Amino acid sequence: MIPFGRASRSKRADIAIDLGTANTIVVERGSGVVFDEPSVCCFKAYDAVPEFVAAGFEAQSYVGRAVRPFKVVRPLRNGVLSDMAAARELLRFATRAHRSAWRLSRPRAVIGVPADATEAERRALITAAVDAGLAEPALVAEPLLAAIGADLPIDEPRGRMLIDCGAGTTEVALMSLGAICYSHSVRGGGEALERALISHFALGHRFQIGVSTAERLKVQLSELLQLGRGASLVEVRGLDTASGIPKTITVAAQELWTAWERYIGEVVTIVQTALAEAPPEMSHDILEDGISLTGGAAMTALLADRIEAVSGIRSKVVDQPMRSVATGLLQLIRE
Repeated sequence: MIPFGRASRSKRADIAIDLGTANTIVVERGSGVVFDEPSVCCFKAYDAVPEFVAAGFEAQSYVGRAVRPFKVVRPLRNGVLSDMAAARELLRFATRAHRSAWRLSRPRAVIGVPADATEAERRALITAAVDAGLAEPALVAEPLLAAIGADLPIDEPRGRMLIDCGAGTTEVALMSLGAICYSHSVRGGGEALERALISHFALGHRFQIGVSTAERLKVQLSELLQLGRGASLVEVRGLDTASGIPKTITVAAQELWTAWERYIGEVVTIVQTALAEAPPEMSHDILEDGISLTGGAAMTALLADRIEAVSGIRSKVVDQPMRSVATGLLQLIRE
């Protein structure tokens, strides 16, 4: 069992942070969301003596455009900390604008973390938070936070299944009595689909597209699927590697479904594994209550439908899935 961590409730935190692979959200007790920007930083002379330049939306505008001595860095990869300096500067940037409003110069913080994060990954995140000026950082499993934010009654003696579909990791969790009884994850999450699209164009068309283009294409394809227009053509801008000239090419949307199916198949597989591990009583509860999907990647077209078709269990995306963890954090620090 992974405990809910009620000790974090005993000392009231001043702020709570959803440090995600794609976006970072900061919530403050009494004020709600005070920061919501991309999880990205830009440094100068990164490989020598790094000098922080920008973070959030401003740094996002540098992606694919920064040249030496500038370098754009994402603090997290696959849902866990991969760059200490970037994490420290992003946390410092995300919290400094509101520091004067807090009672303490070093505000206490609660931070969401993947349920299967290793002890080393947890220690690294705590170190980055302390270096950023936060006091007593407490870590809470993100699936539990997402369940709280989605208003699932997880304190009851009843089995619940939640799939938290983030950009960096997809986690399936079985919960009962305020604790995670089982969890399994696939590292890569929604970003894996973007990387698959980039790879498809590189190998199949000798055509390079950037991360931002892949992200926009993913959203466009999802919208086409939801509208039942899977046979549509899509225009993609990038670099023709054969000629070295920027171009716009047109491809059939259905050509890209292989990458789509691969991502959905990975999520369905871990759901099947979790269901096979569930005790009979919890299986009965899940069959009655259904499966809840949270996180930005939960809105990927066909994902919930495929899970329901394969498992035979009603599956639905919760309201405001991108804010589930942040909403759970806000409820936690309000208590």
